[in-house]
Amino acid sequence: MGCQSNNATPPGPAIAPGAESLDAMHIAETIGSGRHRDWSGAANPRVTHAVPGFDAPFFQAGLAGYSDAAMRIVARRHGCPYCVTEALLDRTLLAGGRGFVKADLGELHDNVPGGAEDHPLAVQIMGSDPQEMAAAAIKAIEQGKRTDKAYRALAYSHLTHDPSGALVKYKPEDFEPADGNADGEYEDIACGDDEEEATESQSHEGMNSLTHTSLSSLQSGAPSATPAFASPSIALSFSTVDVNLACPVKKIKSKARGGHWLAEPDGAIKILEAVREAVPAHIPCTVKLRRSFDDTPEMVQAFNRIFDAAYDMGYAWATVHARTVEQKYVGPSRWDLLREIVNRNPDRVVFGSGDIWNVHDLFRMLAYTGVSAVAVARGCIGNPWIFRQARMMLAGSEPTRPTIPEQRDVLEQHYRLALAANRRMRHPDDYTSKNMRKFGIRFAEHHPDSEQVRLRFIAVKGIEDWRRVLQDHYTQA
Repeated sequence: MGCQSNNATPPGPAIAPGAESLDAMHIAETIGSGRHRDWSGAANPRVTHAVPGFDAPFFQAGLAGYSDAAMRIVARRHGCPYCVTEALLDRTLLAGGRGFVKADLGELHDNVPGGAEDHPLAVQIMGSDPQEMAAAAIKAIEQGKRTDKAYRALAYSHLTHDPSGALVKYKPEDFEPADGNADGEYEDIACGDDEEEATESQSHEGMNSLTHTSLSSLQSGAPSATPAFASPSIALSFSTVDVNLACPVKKIKSKARGGHWLAEPDGAIKILEAVREAVPAHIPCTVKLRRSFDDTPEMVQAFNRIFDAAYDMGYAWATVHARTVEQKYVGPSRWDLLREIVNRNPDRVVFGSGDIWNVHDLFRMLAYTGVSAVAVARGCIGNPWIFRQARMMLAGSEPTRPTIPEQRDVLEQHYRLALAANRRMRHPDDYTSKNMRKFGIRFAEHHPDSEQVRLRFIAVKGIEDWRRVLQDHYTQA
Protein backbone atom coordinates (compact mmCIF):
# COMPACT_ATOMS: atom_id res chain seq x y z
CA MET A 1 0.00 0.00 0.00
CA GLY A 2 1.53 3.26 -1.07
CA CYS A 3 -1.14 5.51 0.42
CA GLN A 4 -3.43 5.09 3.39
CA SER A 5 -7.21 5.12 3.11
CA ASN A 6 -9.90 5.39 5.76
CA ASN A 7 -12.08 3.03 3.71
CA ALA A 8 -10.17 -0.22 3.77
CA THR A 9 -11.40 -3.79 3.82
CA PRO A 10 -10.46 -5.70 7.00
CA PRO A 11 -7.82 -8.40 6.53
CA GLY A 12 -9.07 -11.21 4.36
CA PRO A 13 -7.96 -13.60 1.61
CA ALA A 14 -7.30 -12.58 -1.96
CA ILE A 15 -9.15 -14.11 -4.89
CA ALA A 16 -6.78 -16.97 -5.68
CA PRO A 17 -8.53 -20.29 -6.32
CA GLY A 18 -6.39 -23.09 -4.95
CA ALA A 19 -3.93 -20.88 -3.06
CA GLU A 20 -5.36 -21.90 0.30
CA SER A 21 -4.08 -25.45 -0.23
CA LEU A 22 -0.47 -24.39 -0.86
CA ASP A 23 2.03 -25.43 1.83
CA ALA A 24 3.78 -22.18 2.76
CA MET A 25 6.47 -23.95 4.79
CA HIS A 26 7.39 -26.22 1.88
CA ILE A 27 7.47 -23.26 -0.51
CA ALA A 28 9.78 -21.34 1.81
CA GLU A 29 12.13 -24.29 2.27
CA THR A 30 12.30 -24.83 -1.49
CA ILE A 31 13.23 -21.21 -2.11
CA GLY A 32 15.66 -20.99 0.81
CA SER A 33 17.50 -24.15 -0.15
CA GLY A 34 18.10 -22.96 -3.70
CA ARG A 35 16.00 -25.73 -5.22
CA HIS A 36 13.51 -23.30 -6.78
CA ARG A 37 14.18 -22.64 -10.46
CA ASP A 38 13.76 -18.84 -10.18
CA TRP A 39 15.94 -18.20 -7.14
CA SER A 40 19.59 -18.56 -6.26
CA GLY A 41 19.31 -19.18 -2.57
CA ALA A 42 16.59 -16.90 -1.23
CA ALA A 43 16.81 -14.15 -3.84
CA ASN A 44 16.15 -13.74 -7.54
CA PRO A 45 19.66 -13.07 -8.91
CA ARG A 46 18.41 -10.29 -11.21
CA VAL A 47 17.04 -8.43 -8.20
CA THR A 48 20.23 -8.79 -6.18
CA HIS A 49 22.30 -7.73 -9.18
CA ALA A 50 20.23 -4.54 -9.54
CA VAL A 51 20.19 -3.77 -5.80
CA PRO A 52 22.96 -5.44 -3.76
CA GLY A 53 21.65 -6.32 -0.32
CA PHE A 54 18.14 -7.10 -1.58
CA ASP A 55 18.70 -10.73 -0.68
CA ALA A 56 15.22 -12.12 0.02
CA PRO A 57 11.92 -12.28 -1.92
CA PHE A 58 10.02 -9.76 0.23
CA PHE A 59 10.27 -6.12 1.32
CA GLN A 60 8.45 -3.34 3.17
CA ALA A 61 6.21 -1.28 0.93
CA GLY A 62 5.76 2.47 1.22
CA LEU A 63 2.93 3.24 3.66
CA ALA A 64 1.57 6.77 3.97
CA GLY A 65 1.81 7.96 7.56
CA TYR A 66 3.74 4.89 8.68
CA SER A 67 6.90 3.89 6.81
CA ASP A 68 9.26 6.54 8.10
CA ALA A 69 12.87 5.83 9.03
CA ALA A 70 11.89 4.51 12.48
CA MET A 71 9.52 1.87 11.13
CA ARG A 72 11.95 0.93 8.37
CA ILE A 73 14.89 0.41 10.72
CA VAL A 74 12.82 -1.76 13.08
CA ALA A 75 11.77 -3.86 10.08
CA ARG A 76 15.38 -4.21 8.92
CA ARG A 77 16.48 -5.36 12.38
CA HIS A 78 14.00 -8.20 11.95
CA GLY A 79 15.20 -9.28 8.52
CA CYS A 80 13.61 -6.93 5.99
CA PRO A 81 16.14 -6.55 3.14
CA TYR A 82 14.71 -3.54 1.30
CA CYS A 83 12.30 -0.69 2.03
CA VAL A 84 10.40 1.98 0.12
CA THR A 85 9.63 5.46 1.46
CA GLU A 86 6.14 6.85 1.59
CA ALA A 87 5.06 8.37 -1.71
CA LEU A 88 6.58 11.86 -1.76
CA LEU A 89 4.97 14.54 -3.88
CA ASP A 90 7.44 15.89 -6.43
CA ARG A 91 6.58 19.45 -5.43
CA THR A 92 7.28 18.65 -1.79
CA LEU A 93 10.79 17.63 -2.75
CA LEU A 94 11.26 20.69 -4.94
CA ALA A 95 9.92 23.09 -2.29
CA GLY A 96 12.86 22.30 -0.01
CA GLY A 97 12.86 24.10 3.33
CA ARG A 98 9.73 26.14 2.71
CA GLY A 99 7.39 23.60 4.21
CA PHE A 100 6.21 20.03 3.95
CA VAL A 101 2.93 18.75 2.59
CA LYS A 102 0.99 16.46 4.92
CA ALA A 103 -2.42 15.61 3.44
CA ASP A 104 -2.30 12.01 2.27
CA LEU A 105 1.47 12.05 1.95
CA GLY A 106 4.18 11.66 4.55
CA GLU A 107 6.34 14.52 5.70
CA LEU A 108 9.59 14.84 3.81
CA HIS A 109 11.90 14.82 6.82
CA ASP A 110 10.44 11.50 7.97
CA ASN A 111 11.59 9.84 4.77
CA VAL A 112 15.23 10.75 4.42
CA PRO A 113 17.62 7.78 4.53
CA GLY A 114 18.33 6.80 8.12
CA GLY A 115 22.03 6.11 7.72
CA ALA A 116 23.85 2.89 6.91
CA GLU A 117 21.25 0.78 8.71
CA ASP A 118 18.48 2.10 6.46
CA HIS A 119 19.87 0.71 3.23
CA PRO A 120 19.09 -0.25 0.49
CA LEU A 121 16.22 2.22 0.30
CA ALA A 122 13.97 3.32 -2.57
CA VAL A 123 12.59 6.85 -2.75
CA GLN A 124 9.06 6.77 -4.09
CA ILE A 125 7.89 9.89 -5.91
CA MET A 126 4.48 10.89 -7.23
CA GLY A 127 3.31 13.86 -9.26
CA SER A 128 1.62 15.34 -12.29
CA ASP A 129 4.30 16.81 -14.52
CA PRO A 130 7.14 14.88 -16.20
CA GLN A 131 9.72 17.64 -15.77
CA GLU A 132 8.83 18.15 -12.10
CA MET A 133 9.05 14.42 -11.49
CA ALA A 134 12.44 14.22 -13.21
CA ALA A 135 13.85 17.16 -11.23
CA ALA A 136 12.50 15.72 -7.97
CA ALA A 137 14.16 12.38 -8.74
CA ILE A 138 17.48 14.12 -9.39
CA LYS A 139 17.22 16.04 -6.12
CA ALA A 140 16.44 12.87 -4.19
CA ILE A 141 19.41 10.91 -5.48
CA GLU A 142 21.77 13.87 -5.19
CA GLN A 143 20.50 14.47 -1.65
CA GLY A 144 20.09 18.18 -2.28
CA LYS A 145 23.64 18.74 -3.47
CA ARG A 146 22.46 21.79 -5.37
CA THR A 147 20.36 24.63 -3.98
CA ASP A 148 16.59 24.31 -3.82
CA LYS A 149 16.28 27.11 -6.36
CA ALA A 150 18.57 25.22 -8.71
CA TYR A 151 16.34 22.15 -8.71
CA ARG A 152 13.28 24.29 -9.32
CA ALA A 153 15.11 25.83 -12.24
CA LEU A 154 15.41 22.37 -13.72
CA ALA A 155 11.75 21.62 -13.11
CA TYR A 156 10.21 24.83 -14.38
CA SER A 157 12.44 25.90 -17.24
CA HIS A 158 10.85 26.06 -20.66
CA LEU A 159 13.71 25.53 -23.01
CA THR A 160 13.91 25.50 -26.76
CA HIS A 161 16.60 24.54 -29.25
CA ASP A 162 17.74 26.55 -32.25
CA PRO A 163 17.74 25.00 -35.75
CA SER A 164 21.20 23.53 -35.16
CA GLY A 165 19.95 21.67 -32.09
CA ALA A 166 21.87 23.84 -29.61
CA LEU A 167 20.21 24.64 -26.30
CA VAL A 168 18.89 28.20 -26.10
CA LYS A 169 20.05 29.99 -22.95
CA TYR A 170 17.42 31.20 -20.54
CA LYS A 171 17.18 33.70 -17.70
CA PRO A 172 16.37 33.10 -14.03
CA GLU A 173 12.94 34.70 -14.47
CA ASP A 174 12.13 31.95 -16.94
CA PHE A 175 11.92 29.39 -14.15
CA GLU A 176 8.68 30.69 -12.66
CA PRO A 177 7.00 27.56 -11.22
CA ALA A 178 3.65 26.55 -12.61
CA ASP A 179 0.67 27.14 -10.26
CA GLY A 180 2.82 29.19 -7.90
CA ASN A 181 5.68 31.64 -7.72
CA ALA A 182 9.44 31.64 -7.73
CA ASP A 183 9.56 31.37 -3.95
CA GLY A 184 8.12 27.87 -4.01
CA GLU A 185 4.61 28.62 -2.67
CA TYR A 186 2.59 25.99 -4.51
CA GLU A 187 -1.04 25.08 -4.25
CA ASP A 188 -0.06 21.81 -2.52
CA ILE A 189 2.62 23.10 -0.16
CA ALA A 190 1.92 24.23 3.39
CA CYS A 191 4.65 26.84 3.81
CA GLY A 192 6.20 27.10 7.26
CA ASP A 193 5.81 24.05 9.47
CA ASP A 194 4.13 24.85 12.80
CA GLU A 195 6.53 22.68 14.76
CA GLU A 196 9.86 23.23 13.09
CA GLU A 197 11.45 25.09 10.24
CA ALA A 198 13.33 22.79 7.92
CA THR A 199 16.76 23.93 6.94
CA GLU A 200 17.65 25.06 3.47
CA SER A 201 20.01 22.85 1.47
CA GLN A 202 23.63 23.06 2.60
CA SER A 203 24.76 23.30 -1.00
CA HIS A 204 25.82 26.70 -2.36
CA GLU A 205 26.64 25.91 -5.95
CA GLY A 206 24.39 28.84 -6.81
CA MET A 207 22.41 29.71 -9.87
CA ASN A 208 25.32 30.76 -12.05
CA SER A 209 26.29 27.16 -12.79
CA LEU A 210 22.72 26.29 -13.71
CA THR A 211 21.56 29.20 -15.82
CA HIS A 212 22.84 27.32 -18.85
CA THR A 213 21.84 23.87 -17.60
CA SER A 214 18.56 22.19 -18.37
CA LEU A 215 16.82 18.97 -17.63
CA SER A 216 17.85 17.91 -21.10
CA SER A 217 21.53 18.23 -20.20
CA LEU A 218 20.98 16.21 -17.04
CA GLN A 219 19.29 13.54 -19.10
CA SER A 220 22.32 13.35 -21.36
CA GLY A 221 24.68 12.98 -18.41
CA ALA A 222 26.22 16.45 -18.74
CA PRO A 223 26.16 17.69 -15.10
CA SER A 224 29.39 17.45 -13.19
CA ALA A 225 27.82 17.27 -9.73
CA THR A 226 28.55 13.93 -8.08
CA PRO A 227 25.53 12.34 -6.36
CA ALA A 228 25.98 11.86 -2.62
CA PHE A 229 25.62 8.11 -2.92
CA ALA A 230 28.73 7.87 -5.11
CA SER A 231 31.03 7.95 -2.09
CA PRO A 232 31.06 4.79 0.04
CA SER A 233 31.77 6.96 3.08
CA ILE A 234 28.38 8.69 2.76
CA ALA A 235 25.60 6.61 4.30
CA LEU A 236 22.69 8.85 3.32
CA SER A 237 21.55 7.61 -0.05
CA PHE A 238 18.73 6.17 -2.08
CA SER A 239 19.54 3.05 -4.06
CA THR A 240 16.44 3.17 -6.27
CA VAL A 241 13.86 5.63 -7.61
CA ASP A 242 10.30 4.26 -7.57
CA VAL A 243 7.62 6.04 -9.59
CA ASN A 244 4.17 5.77 -7.99
CA LEU A 245 1.44 5.17 -10.57
CA ALA A 246 -0.70 3.23 -8.13
CA CYS A 247 -1.93 5.30 -5.19
CA PRO A 248 -5.68 6.00 -5.50
CA VAL A 249 -5.49 9.54 -4.14
CA LYS A 250 -8.23 11.95 -5.15
CA LYS A 251 -7.52 13.57 -8.48
CA ILE A 252 -6.42 17.19 -7.97
CA LYS A 253 -8.45 19.46 -10.28
CA SER A 254 -7.34 18.54 -13.79
CA LYS A 255 -4.14 16.83 -12.67
CA ALA A 256 -3.67 13.09 -12.46
CA ARG A 257 -1.44 11.65 -9.77
CA GLY A 258 -0.59 8.15 -8.69
CA GLY A 259 -3.07 5.58 -9.94
CA HIS A 260 -5.07 8.07 -11.97
CA TRP A 261 -2.30 7.93 -14.57
CA LEU A 262 -3.38 4.36 -15.35
CA ALA A 263 -6.36 5.91 -17.14
CA GLU A 264 -4.05 8.25 -19.10
CA PRO A 265 -1.30 6.05 -20.56
CA ASP A 266 0.25 8.74 -22.76
CA GLY A 267 0.88 10.96 -19.74
CA ALA A 268 2.07 8.06 -17.60
CA ILE A 269 4.61 7.05 -20.24
CA LYS A 270 5.91 10.62 -20.51
CA ILE A 271 6.54 10.67 -16.74
CA LEU A 272 8.32 7.33 -16.84
CA GLU A 273 10.48 8.49 -19.75
CA ALA A 274 11.40 11.78 -18.07
CA VAL A 275 12.45 10.11 -14.81
CA ARG A 276 14.40 7.30 -16.44
CA GLU A 277 16.27 9.70 -18.75
CA ALA A 278 17.11 12.08 -15.89
CA VAL A 279 18.31 9.50 -13.36
CA PRO A 280 21.87 8.21 -13.94
CA ALA A 281 21.88 4.86 -15.72
CA HIS A 282 23.49 3.00 -12.79
CA ILE A 283 20.58 3.89 -10.47
CA PRO A 284 17.69 1.46 -11.01
CA CYS A 285 14.27 2.96 -11.64
CA THR A 286 11.15 0.99 -10.77
CA VAL A 287 7.42 1.63 -10.98
CA LYS A 288 4.48 0.91 -8.67
CA LEU A 289 1.25 0.08 -10.51
CA ARG A 290 -2.19 -1.30 -9.87
CA ARG A 291 -3.43 -4.07 -12.14
CA SER A 292 -5.68 -1.57 -13.94
CA PHE A 293 -7.64 1.63 -13.34
CA ASP A 294 -10.82 -0.46 -13.47
CA ASP A 295 -11.87 -3.75 -15.01
CA THR A 296 -13.00 -2.43 -18.39
CA PRO A 297 -11.14 -3.77 -21.45
CA GLU A 298 -9.98 -0.25 -22.33
CA MET A 299 -8.31 0.24 -18.95
CA VAL A 300 -6.72 -3.22 -19.02
CA GLN A 301 -5.23 -2.30 -22.40
CA ALA A 302 -4.00 1.01 -20.96
CA PHE A 303 -2.27 -0.86 -18.11
CA ASN A 304 -0.55 -3.15 -20.60
CA ARG A 305 0.74 -0.17 -22.60
CA ILE A 306 2.26 1.45 -19.50
CA PHE A 307 3.63 -1.84 -18.19
CA ASP A 308 5.32 -2.71 -21.49
CA ALA A 309 6.68 0.82 -21.94
CA ALA A 310 8.32 0.81 -18.50
CA TYR A 311 10.34 -2.32 -19.25
CA ASP A 312 11.13 -1.19 -22.79
CA MET A 313 12.74 2.00 -21.44
CA GLY A 314 14.82 0.15 -18.87
CA TYR A 315 12.81 0.00 -15.63
CA ALA A 316 14.17 -2.80 -13.48
CA TRP A 317 10.80 -4.05 -12.25
CA ALA A 318 7.17 -3.16 -11.67
CA THR A 319 5.40 -3.78 -8.39
CA VAL A 320 1.77 -4.57 -9.23
CA HIS A 321 -0.90 -4.17 -6.57
CA ALA A 322 -3.60 -6.73 -7.31
CA ARG A 323 -6.50 -4.29 -6.84
CA THR A 324 -7.73 -1.67 -9.30
CA VAL A 325 -7.48 2.05 -8.65
CA GLU A 326 -11.28 2.24 -8.43
CA GLN A 327 -11.27 -0.37 -5.65
CA LYS A 328 -8.93 1.72 -3.51
CA TYR A 329 -8.50 -0.67 -0.54
CA VAL A 330 -12.01 -2.12 -0.62
CA GLY A 331 -12.66 -5.72 -1.57
CA PRO A 332 -10.22 -8.56 -2.15
CA SER A 333 -7.20 -8.29 -4.40
CA ARG A 334 -6.97 -10.55 -7.46
CA TRP A 335 -3.96 -12.81 -7.23
CA ASP A 336 -5.40 -14.81 -10.14
CA LEU A 337 -5.12 -11.77 -12.43
CA LEU A 338 -1.68 -10.92 -11.05
CA ARG A 339 -0.62 -14.45 -11.98
CA GLU A 340 -1.84 -13.85 -15.54
CA ILE A 341 0.31 -10.71 -15.78
CA VAL A 342 3.37 -12.63 -14.59
CA ASN A 343 2.69 -15.56 -16.93
CA ARG A 344 2.44 -13.24 -19.93
CA ASN A 345 5.82 -11.74 -19.07
CA PRO A 346 8.13 -14.64 -18.15
CA ASP A 347 11.32 -12.70 -18.91
CA ARG A 348 10.44 -9.68 -16.76
CA VAL A 349 10.93 -9.16 -13.03
CA VAL A 350 7.53 -8.47 -11.47
CA PHE A 351 6.78 -7.88 -7.79
CA GLY A 352 3.37 -8.41 -6.18
CA SER A 353 1.27 -6.61 -3.59
CA GLY A 354 -2.13 -7.02 -1.97
CA ASP A 355 -3.63 -9.00 0.94
CA ILE A 356 -0.40 -10.07 2.63
CA TRP A 357 -1.58 -10.35 6.22
CA ASN A 358 0.81 -12.95 7.60
CA VAL A 359 3.99 -14.77 6.68
CA HIS A 360 2.10 -17.66 5.10
CA ASP A 361 0.32 -15.28 2.72
CA LEU A 362 3.74 -14.01 1.65
CA PHE A 363 4.97 -17.41 0.49
CA ARG A 364 1.62 -18.39 -1.01
CA MET A 365 1.67 -15.28 -3.19
CA LEU A 366 5.19 -16.12 -4.35
CA ALA A 367 4.17 -19.63 -5.37
CA TYR A 368 0.70 -18.87 -6.70
CA THR A 369 1.51 -15.81 -8.83
CA GLY A 370 5.16 -16.40 -9.71
CA VAL A 371 6.25 -12.88 -8.71
CA SER A 372 9.91 -12.36 -7.87
CA ALA A 373 9.24 -10.59 -4.56
CA VAL A 374 6.30 -9.62 -2.37
CA ALA A 375 5.60 -6.12 -1.02
CA VAL A 376 4.38 -6.34 2.58
CA ALA A 377 2.19 -3.32 3.32
CA ARG A 378 -0.55 -3.13 5.97
CA GLY A 379 0.45 -6.60 7.14
CA CYS A 380 3.71 -5.29 8.62
CA ILE A 381 2.32 -2.32 10.57
CA GLY A 382 3.03 -3.21 14.19
CA ASN A 383 4.37 -6.54 12.97
CA PRO A 384 8.07 -6.43 12.07
CA TRP A 385 8.20 -10.08 13.13
CA ILE A 386 6.71 -11.05 9.76
CA PHE A 387 10.19 -10.52 8.29
CA ARG A 388 11.88 -12.55 11.02
CA GLN A 389 9.34 -15.31 10.51
CA ALA A 390 9.97 -15.28 6.75
CA ARG A 391 13.71 -15.63 7.33
CA MET A 392 13.07 -18.50 9.72
CA MET A 393 10.92 -20.30 7.17
CA LEU A 394 13.52 -19.80 4.43
CA ALA A 395 16.00 -21.50 6.77
CA GLY A 396 13.62 -24.44 7.30
CA SER A 397 12.39 -23.49 10.79
CA GLU A 398 8.82 -23.05 11.94
CA PRO A 399 8.04 -19.37 12.56
CA THR A 400 7.59 -18.28 16.16
CA ARG A 401 5.34 -15.60 17.63
CA PRO A 402 6.92 -12.69 19.54
CA THR A 403 7.09 -13.05 23.30
CA ILE A 404 5.99 -10.27 25.64
CA PRO A 405 9.63 -9.23 26.33
CA GLU A 406 10.29 -9.18 22.56
CA GLN A 407 7.21 -7.04 22.00
CA ARG A 408 8.30 -4.57 24.68
CA ASP A 409 11.82 -4.42 23.29
CA VAL A 410 10.51 -3.56 19.81
CA LEU A 411 8.07 -0.96 21.15
CA GLU A 412 10.94 0.70 23.02
CA GLN A 413 13.24 0.54 19.98
CA HIS A 414 10.57 2.03 17.74
CA TYR A 415 9.88 4.80 20.23
CA ARG A 416 13.57 5.73 20.58
CA LEU A 417 14.03 5.86 16.81
CA ALA A 418 10.89 7.98 16.36
CA LEU A 419 11.99 10.32 19.16
CA ALA A 420 15.34 10.82 17.45
CA ALA A 421 13.51 11.94 14.30
CA ASN A 422 11.31 14.29 16.34
CA ARG A 423 14.04 15.78 18.53
CA ARG A 424 13.54 19.28 17.14
CA MET A 425 9.82 19.35 17.94
CA ARG A 426 8.59 21.72 20.64
CA HIS A 427 7.68 18.83 23.00
CA PRO A 428 9.35 15.82 21.36
CA ASP A 429 8.37 13.19 23.94
CA ASP A 430 4.70 14.06 23.97
CA TYR A 431 4.60 14.45 20.18
CA THR A 432 6.26 11.07 19.71
CA SER A 433 3.97 9.38 22.25
CA LYS A 434 0.86 10.63 20.48
CA ASN A 435 2.22 9.74 17.05
CA MET A 436 3.13 6.24 18.25
CA ARG A 437 -0.49 5.48 19.20
CA LYS A 438 -1.28 4.29 15.66
CA PHE A 439 1.61 1.83 15.88
CA GLY A 440 0.74 0.73 19.43
CA ILE A 441 -2.78 -0.12 18.33
CA ARG A 442 -1.37 -2.52 15.75
CA PHE A 443 1.32 -3.90 18.07
CA ALA A 444 -1.48 -4.70 20.53
CA GLU A 445 -2.79 -7.38 18.16
CA HIS A 446 0.08 -9.63 19.28
CA HIS A 447 -0.67 -9.24 23.00
CA PRO A 448 -2.75 -11.86 24.86
CA ASP A 449 -4.99 -9.04 26.16
CA SER A 450 -5.08 -7.31 22.77
CA GLU A 451 -8.34 -5.38 23.16
CA GLN A 452 -7.46 -3.98 26.59
CA VAL A 453 -3.98 -2.99 25.39
CA ARG A 454 -5.42 -1.42 22.23
CA LEU A 455 -7.72 0.79 24.29
CA ARG A 456 -4.82 1.82 26.52
CA PHE A 457 -2.74 2.88 23.51
CA ILE A 458 -5.68 4.85 22.09
CA ALA A 459 -5.86 6.83 25.35
CA VAL A 460 -2.17 7.84 25.34
CA LYS A 461 -1.75 11.62 25.54
CA GLY A 462 1.90 11.90 26.50
CA ILE A 463 5.09 10.18 27.52
CA GLU A 464 3.86 9.19 30.99
CA ASP A 465 0.78 7.45 29.50
CA TRP A 466 3.03 5.59 27.07
CA ARG A 467 5.33 4.41 29.86
CA ARG A 468 2.40 3.22 31.96
CA VAL A 469 1.06 1.07 29.12
CA LEU A 470 4.42 -0.64 28.79
CA GLN A 471 4.76 -1.04 32.55
CA ASP A 472 1.24 -2.44 33.02
CA HIS A 473 1.06 -4.76 30.03
CA TYR A 474 4.56 -5.52 28.81
CA THR A 475 6.30 -6.53 32.04
CA GLN A 476 6.61 -10.21 32.85
CA ALA A 477 7.31 -11.50 36.35
